[in-house]
Amino acid sequence: MSSYLAADSTSLSFSLPQELVVIALCALTAFIAHQALAVFNDGVRPFLLDFIRGDSTRSATTAVSFGLSAGFIFGLGAPMALSTGVLNPWLLFLPTDILGILSPRKWLAPILGAAWGAVVVFGLGGANTVAHRLPVDFLTALQQMSTPILFLFALFPVLAITKQFGRLRGGIAGVVELALVVATMKLWPKVFAGSIAMAVGVLMLIGFAALRDIRQRRAEKADPAAVAAAGPAGDDDPMASLFGASAARLRRHLPLFMVLGAGVCLLAQMHVFGGGEATSFLIAKHDYSAAAQVDFYRVFGFIPLIATTALASGAYGIAGFTLVYPIGYLMPNPWLALVCGALVFAAEVLLLSRLGRLLSVFPSVRDSSEHLRSAIGETLGLAILFGSLMAANTMGGGLGILVVGGLYLLNEAMGRPVVRMAAAPAAVVVGGILLNVLYWLHLFTPVKG
Repeated sequence: MSSYLAADSTSLSFSLPQELVVIALCALTAFIAHQALAVFNDGVRPFLLDFIRGDSTRSATTAVSFGLSAGFIFGLGAPMALSTGVLNPWLLFLPTDILGILSPRKWLAPILGAAWGAVVVFGLGGANTVAHRLPVDFLTALQQMSTPILFLFALFPVLAITKQFGRLRGGIAGVVELALVVATMKLWPKVFAGSIAMAVGVLMLIGFAALRDIRQRRAEKADPAAVAAAGPAGDDDPMASLFGASAARLRRHLPLFMVLGAGVCLLAQMHVFGGGEATSFLIAKHDYSAAAQVDFYRVFGFIPLIATTALASGAYGIAGFTLVYPIGYLMPNPWLALVCGALVFAAEVLLLSRLGRLLSVFPSVRDSSEHLRSAIGETLGLAILFGSLMAANTMGGGLGILVVGGLYLLNEAMGRPVVRMAAAPAAVVVGGILLNVLYWLHLFTPVKG
C-alpha cells in the first residue's frame, strides 16, 4: 500500500450541496450543544450534568470544553483534513461544541455554528492551495502517516485481548492477525490488508469476554450469597433513578436527534468526511467499504462509554454510537442515508436505558470496550508519532526529524499543553513553517523527491 495519496485526493474543494450540508450540520450541532443535549467530546459530557442542574455557569463549561478540545482541533483535526482532503469530526464538531456552549442566546448558537462551517468549506481550500505551493510542502509530507496508521491500527484488538485476558490469548490473537494480514495481501491485494484481521480480532475479544461473563453468572447462580453481596439493584439503586431521568430527557427531544442522525449520515454518504484517523485516509483512497469496516469495529470500543456518560449526564454524543458513520459510507444515495441516519439515532435514544442495564449484566464485555479504547489510543499514538517522523524526514531530512522530534519532546517535557495524540502532527506543521522560513533565509535546502 502506497504511503502517498493521489494528488487530487487531497483537494479540499466541495460542491454546493456538500457546502450546504456542512454549514447546516455545524449550525445544528452548535444549537444542540447550546441546549446541552449532546456534545462530541466525550470528556466534556460528564461536566454537562452540573451545567444542566445550574451548578456550573456557561462560561465555566465553555472553558472546560475549550481546554479539552483545542489541541485536537488545531493539532489533529486541521492537519488531517489538510493532508487527506477529507473532513473529520475533530475539525467540525469540537468547535461547534465550544461555540454552542459559549453562545449566550439560543438563536445565536446556530449562527456561530454555521459561520464555522463556512470557514471550513471556504477557507481550508485556500489554505491547502497556499501550503502546497510552499518550497517545503509539509501537507504532502503529512501523507506519510497513512501507512503506519492503516497497518498499526489493525493491531488494536490484539492489545485489548492481551490487557484483559493475558499474554497467552494475546499472543494467539497476534499470530492469527498476522497470518490474516499476510493472507489478505497475498490473495486479495485490492482489499485493505487489516480489514479481515481486525474483524477476527474484535470477534475474539467479544467472545472471550462473553464466555467469562457466562461463567461468572453460572457461578453466581450456584452461590446465592454472592448475588446478595452485589449491592442494591433496581429502584433502590440511586444511579438507576439518575439514568432513568437522563434517558427520559433525551427521549423528549427524539425528533431533534433524528434530524441530527440524518445529517451526520448524509455527510458520511457524501464521502467528504471520515470518522477517524485511519478512516480519513481510506476515504481519500475511495476505499469506502474498508472505511466502513474500520469505523464499525471502533463502535465496540465506544458504545459503553457513550451510553454510560449519556445516562449519567443527560447529554448524548453528536455522532451517537458512531454507527451512522459506516452506514453512511455504504449508502447508495443521499435520501436513503437521511432515512437510515434518522432511524439509527431513534433506535439508539429509545434503547439507551435497556443498553445501560444490559451492560451491567455483562461487565466483562463492558470492560472490553475500555480496553479497546485504550488499545486504539496506543496504536494510533505510535502510528501518528512514527508517521510524523517519516513526514519530518520527507520534508527536511535529519533537520526535519530534529525539529519535529524536538517539538514533540518539548511538549512532553512541558506537561503536554498539546495532547499527545495531536502533538506530532502539530509539530510537523510548525516544523514545516520553520523550514520554509529557513529556506527563505537561505539557510536550508528542501529535500528532493
